[in-house]
Amino acid sequence: MKNNLKVERAIHNLTQAQLAEVIGVSRQTVNAMELCKYVPSTVLALKISKLFKKPVSQIFFLEKTD
Repeated sequence: MKNNLKVERAIHNLTQAQLAEVIGVSRQTVNAMELCKYVPSTVLALKISKLFKKPVSQIFFLEKTD
């Protein structure tokens, strides 16, 4: 799974630490998500979606191999 998390974070002028605090995870978790090393839970994906006011599918999306 790929994501636009880093782009959305930049658009909203948030650091990884700031985003992590708002959604209730560690900065390392945000970093892992941005590097596609961690797939967020449904609840976490929905929190991010709500924060950025975009559907989950515009932030997280499947690759052809998924």
